[in-house]
Amino acid sequence: MKDVTLLKGMFYDSQMKGKEYLLFLDVDRLLAPCYEAVLQTPKKPRYGGWEAKEIAGHSIGHWLSAASAMYQASGDEELKRKAEYAVNELSHIQQFDEEGYVSGFSRACFDEVFSGDFRVDHFSLGGSWVPWYSIHKLFAGLIDTYRLTGNQTALRVVVKLADWAKKGLDRLTDEQFQRMLICEHGGMNEAMADLFMLTKNKAYLELAERFCHRAILQPLAEGKDELEGKHANTQIPKVIGAAKLYDITGNEAYRNAALFFWEQVVYQRSYAIGGNSIGEHFGAEGSEELGVTTAETCNTYNMLKLTGHLFRWFHEARFMDYYENALYNHILASQDPDSGMKTYFVSTQPGHFKVYCSPEDSFWCCTGTGMENPARYTQHIYDIDQDDLYVNLFIPSQINMQEKQLIITQETSFPAAEKTRLVVKKADGVPMTLHIRIPYWTNGGLKAAVNGKRIQSVEKNGYLVIHKHWNTGDCIEIDLPMKLHIYQAKDDPKKSVLMYGPVVLAGALGREDFPETDILADHLALNNHPLIDVPVLVADQRQLDHWVKRVDETSLVFQTKRIGQPGNEEITFIPFYNVHHQRYSVYWYVMTEKEYLDFTDEEKERQEIIRRITVDAVQPNEQQQEIEHHLKKENSYSGYASIVHRGWRDSRGDGFFSYEMKTEPSQPMYLLVTYFGSDDTFQSEEQTYERNFEIMIDDQLLARQQLKANHPGRLFDVCYDIPVAYTKGKERVTVTFKSRKGTAAGGVFGVRMINEKMVLH
Repeated sequence: MKDVTLLKGMFYDSQMKGKEYLLFLDVDRLLAPCYEAVLQTPKKPRYGGWEAKEIAGHSIGHWLSAASAMYQASGDEELKRKAEYAVNELSHIQQFDEEGYVSGFSRACFDEVFSGDFRVDHFSLGGSWVPWYSIHKLFAGLIDTYRLTGNQTALRVVVKLADWAKKGLDRLTDEQFQRMLICEHGGMNEAMADLFMLTKNKAYLELAERFCHRAILQPLAEGKDELEGKHANTQIPKVIGAAKLYDITGNEAYRNAALFFWEQVVYQRSYAIGGNSIGEHFGAEGSEELGVTTAETCNTYNMLKLTGHLFRWFHEARFMDYYENALYNHILASQDPDSGMKTYFVSTQPGHFKVYCSPEDSFWCCTGTGMENPARYTQHIYDIDQDDLYVNLFIPSQINMQEKQLIITQETSFPAAEKTRLVVKKADGVPMTLHIRIPYWTNGGLKAAVNGKRIQSVEKNGYLVIHKHWNTGDCIEIDLPMKLHIYQAKDDPKKSVLMYGPVVLAGALGREDFPETDILADHLALNNHPLIDVPVLVADQRQLDHWVKRVDETSLVFQTKRIGQPGNEEITFIPFYNVHHQRYSVYWYVMTEKEYLDFTDEEKERQEIIRRITVDAVQPNEQQQEIEHHLKKENSYSGYASIVHRGWRDSRGDGFFSYEMKTEPSQPMYLLVTYFGSDDTFQSEEQTYERNFEIMIDDQLLARQQLKANHPGRLFDVCYDIPVAYTKGKERVTVTFKSRKGTAAGGVFGVRMINEKMVLH
């Protein structure tokens, strides 16, 4: 990144808006939980949102990475001073722990882990919410501050922190260590690999390899896809770390795991915008389920990091085809150009909208990676491999290769214009081979001229290859012919996305029944906000140019004929990265007139009814939904049933699990619970459990439920009437599923508080 600067254009504008937020944030407030974790009084109160929870402190790590990268990108000295101040404060706080611990939460959870006898599940370790995940952000932030700004104190602090971690983890057996890794732990293997490369201390390399979660990486290395139902962004950092360890060790298993994982996520589990996951989890292979909680933004941040590793190994255009797609259509689209706020999920639900974090009361994981994204726009515009320069992206920028005394500027208004221009600003007979990516979307292939002379096409790995001794004033003009084309969903060819070149186009659907604000602290708060009717496009996909046209040559605005049905509507399409503060649809049903006349979307109709009457909902086994609903549990287990593609939770023996759920205190409420119709009495650990349990509302019995495989092979719902007295005057109640000795409560596959009784068939 240090060799590349952005020139004026939409990425430059987005980067400057991102920098504003970094400068706005108060470092003392970000550091407050770190003071409190060592029982010291902070200089200012901590921020809200996740910084008021057990995951506190992750944001100062993200901020350090973002500020350091933005300093390198922009040269802003104020950011460098703020980063130095933050590091000095962390060094001061670290002195209050004799072993060098520093973070935004108490070390008690780690002390429990280091004893070898510890509690663990997917998102809890030692009784704390994902502590390794959270502290990894601090490791990464300190490492980035050292690497990008040269801050020696940052290296001293992170080495001391790593030594604390190693001392404690050395007490664990290999079996205990792998059991610990059941809980989400971020990119700890990557951080330790980075520390090894910085210090050459082999102890960190050994720890990096211990932090590799074999239950995930081994099947991937063997080419086995076991990703369905897995929490997506738990896995991606593990694979990034494996890729880095391949660079260090040459162990082919690491490379095989990284490549297979990338291919399965990109080709089998990604949306048109390059994002992946629904409800934070991977779906089935080849699925493309639409919804409000799709495409978690920090997943794509991490997929771009992984893609960079794979490109350096193979130098193939397909990696940068994906990178470009995800960068333009998800990452660039995820930051509000007005406020600089960031998205968590990017909805693919037709007729929905983007939801952005608040500046002081969110601090989600995607707020953190969202801070980093704008400073990283320069990554992989170019890649250098000795005497080979790869031009991967068509973004206005300048690269200064100081060792070669070579400066090249890329001048373009792409994608509004179908061309780019590489101008040599400084060179004196410098030998260099340029590789210019030939994108998959080019209409008729890429064409290039050097100093006005059209060159013969020499291609390698999807790149146009030009070898020359370069001199000041040399100019390469590149034509990038684009056309409208259709992206078809993997699971339904009628579910289509309009694209122009690499740009995903979204139908701009206005602000009908729009919320008061789409910038708010709780990213789940608008999940059930009313939708609008989105037309079906009745047209021939094979004759796209007949029913949608570009409005003018200066913008990427397109207009359809009156093909939106019902109502003969015209639809305006604009780049998805320009859609903010209004409703939109990326995916459309496109069908012929006959198909439309025969078409009834019964599932859509049912979901619209459910959304209309839903007051609150929880999907068990999904981290964010369970945390936001204050899950409490004892002898409770959760998992994913691939047969119905849904997560579940139960309790066994003397146990329970509960959620806090919103109500409407002035009217009757109903509880809609989803079960699996094949569930019956089962055997586990030499104990037989009968699925016979109680459902409570605020410790008052609501119902007794028994599951006896009454609806084999499918999910079914039960709607319970809640007595008015149970909810009267209450905005929230606690819903508890309780089991007793010899019984199990659940599995429960969904919990929904509704304000009308569902008629179930």
